[in-house]
Amino acid sequence: MCDTDARLEGKVIVVTGGSSGIGFETAKNLAKRGARVVIASRNETKLKLARDNIKEATGNSDVYYRLLDLGSLKSVRNFASETLSYEKRLDVLINNAGSVGLPDTLTADGLNLTMQVNYFGSFLLTFLLLPMLKSSAPSRIINSSASSMYIGHLDFDHWNDIGRYNFITALANSKLAETLFTAELDRRLKGTGVTANSFDPFVVKDTDILINAPEAIKEVSKFFINLVGLKKEEVGQQIAYIAAEPTLEEESGQHFKFCRKWLNHWLVSDTDLTKKLWEASKAAVNISNEEDWESSER
Repeated sequence: MCDTDARLEGKVIVVTGGSSGIGFETAKNLAKRGARVVIASRNETKLKLARDNIKEATGNSDVYYRLLDLGSLKSVRNFASETLSYEKRLDVLINNAGSVGLPDTLTADGLNLTMQVNYFGSFLLTFLLLPMLKSSAPSRIINSSASSMYIGHLDFDHWNDIGRYNFITALANSKLAETLFTAELDRRLKGTGVTANSFDPFVVKDTDILINAPEAIKEVSKFFINLVGLKKEEVGQQIAYIAAEPTLEEESGQHFKFCRKWLNHWLVSDTDLTKKLWEASKAAVNISNEEDWESSER
C-alpha cells in the first residue's frame, strides 16, 4: 500500500507491543532498514522469540527487548529508566501496544485497567522519554488510535470508574484520550524538532487483539475482520512509513490511516480540553517533582 526507500542506520526506535502482531511487523520492517530497534511487551518468552525472529529475518543484529507492562506504572518507569540508561538517543517512539475487552477493574495504581493499558501507560512513557526525544531531534512520536475514538467521551471526574463503561465505550474513551494527547503533544513540541502523530490501523487479520473480548463479539468481529481486514504485514509497513519517510519529517498533529492524512477527531482543536487532559493525566500517573521536566522550563 505504501512504502519508502528510507534507511535508518544510526537511528534508535522503540516499539511497544513489539513481540507480536502489527508491532512485531513494524519492528521487523524498521530493523530491515538498519535501525537499532527495541521491542517492548510484558511477556519475556515472546519478546525473546520475536527478537530472534527479527534478527534472522532482517540480518540486523541490533535488535533488543525490554520488559514493559503498561498496566503497571512502576514497570513503565523502570522501562523508561532503562532506556535512558542504555540508549544514547531516541529517534522514534511508537506507542503501538493496547488491548480490547480487558476486565472492568482497577489496577494496583488505582486506574481503570483499559484506560491505563491504552492511554495512561503510554502517556507516562512518552512524558518520561520526551527529554531524550528532544535531544535527539529531529525525532518522532507515533501513537496508536482507532475509529472508536469518534464515539469516545472524556469525563475527568469519572474516567477511572468501574461499572460505568462497557468494553466498547472503555476502548473508545481510551483511544480518544490518546488522540487528544497527540494533539496536545503537537502544540507543546512546536519548534523542538519532535513531531507527534496518531495512526488508525483499521482492522487487522491474524492478531490476538480480540483475545479478551466477549465470545459473541469475538466471533462476529472475526467474520468482519476476515472479510475486510488488512494483513498485519501491511499495517506494519504503514506504521514504518510514518516512522521513516523523509517527507514526513515535519508533519505533526496529523491522524494517519492507510498511510494518508485522515479525518481527525473534531475535539483536537479544543485547546482548553487538551490542556486539561495533559494536566489531569500528569496527576493520574503521579508525575513527581524529579520527573517533571516541565517545571524547569517554566
